[in-house]
Amino acid sequence: MRLTVLTPEARLFDGPVTKVLAEATNGAFALLPRHIDMTAPLVPGVLVYETEAGGTGYFGIDEGLLVKCGDDVSVAVRRAVAGRDLAELRRLVAREFVAVDPQEQAARGALARLEAGVVRRMMDLERER
Repeated sequence: MRLTVLTPEARLFDGPVTKVLAEATNGAFALLPRHIDMTAPLVPGVLVYETEAGGTGYFGIDEGLLVKCGDDVSVAVRRAVAGRDLAELRRLVAREFVAVDPQEQAARGALARLEAGVVRRMMDLERER
């Protein structure tokens, strides 16, 4: 698979991976090669990936959207920070990305679900062709 991690400012990662772990609004999940195509609205947390060389990488991410289409996994988030210390990334996510007022959090969640629905419908339309 090829993972791409994007923010509005930069492409933070673009490379081959064998596994991706993330958390969506309906819970945590893993993506492996040949997994079915999908979209998922992501919540703030730690995105974990395994490289073909056997290494593990981490990103502390804000909310966003994950799209898997074929062998491509694209993650678009508002903010992200790469790191090697999982505990430190979790603290950073809790401090910087999760600490929002409940009204803003509800609005962000609704927007993420709408975005995921639009992407799903576009994928359905493409399959119908």
